[in-house]
Amino acid sequence: MVSELSLEGLDIAPGVVETVVQLAAAEVEGVACVETSTLGKFSKPSRAIEIALDDDRGFLVSLHVTALYGRPLRQLGAAIQAAVSDALSSQTGHAASQVDVFIDAITFPEQ
Repeated sequence: MVSELSLEGLDIAPGVVETVVQLAAAEVEGVACVETSTLGKFSKPSRAIEIALDDDRGFLVSLHVTALYGRPLRQLGAAIQAAVSDALSSQTGHAASQVDVFIDAITFPEQ
């Protein structure tokens, strides 16, 4: 994780970009929540949203979500990628060159 993102002379805290990513992904229909931490029983703790810049100053994004049952996962992942990419482009003026979505869990509706 980088400590600050520098885009054409403008320094942006990664937390700001993480918030943009989290809000954009949470708005997608079929997303139950965007994970804030991934603490698995058999895995080491890691960041749920990771942001970096590639050599061309494009965002490299990795995020973990919980999906609602009933939504095709491939379509959900594509919708999250599009929403995050659009949000980053409109909020920062820089495109995302890669958005990796990890669907860590599925939540079922209460009956």
